[in-house]
Amino acid sequence: MPMTMVVTRNVSTRMRGFLASSMLELTAGVYSAPRLSASVRDRIWEVLEKWWDYESDASVIMVWADQKMPGGQSVLTLGIPPVELLEMDGLVVARRGSL
Repeated sequence: MPMTMVVTRNVSTRMRGFLASSMLELTAGVYSAPRLSASVRDRIWEVLEKWWDYESDASVIMVWADQKMPGGQSVLTLGIPPVELLEMDGLVVARRGSL
């Protein structure tokens, strides 16, 4: 159960309250959970995706340790800027948006 972090920008009070009920809010819009299981993490993300249609000019990013991924972490995003981690010639790079 690796550490999970969620960082939000301009999200609704509803979404902030939901995240604060599941994770520790370290500062405004930054949430952490040191031992969040994969199933709970997936459920939290499902709720965020479901509520996303009601957000405007907002963004959410979730990161957690994942040894199977380049750089040792997985990233999920909603809003702008979307980030995708790629491995290129043994170097991990972040790609934003589509090319």
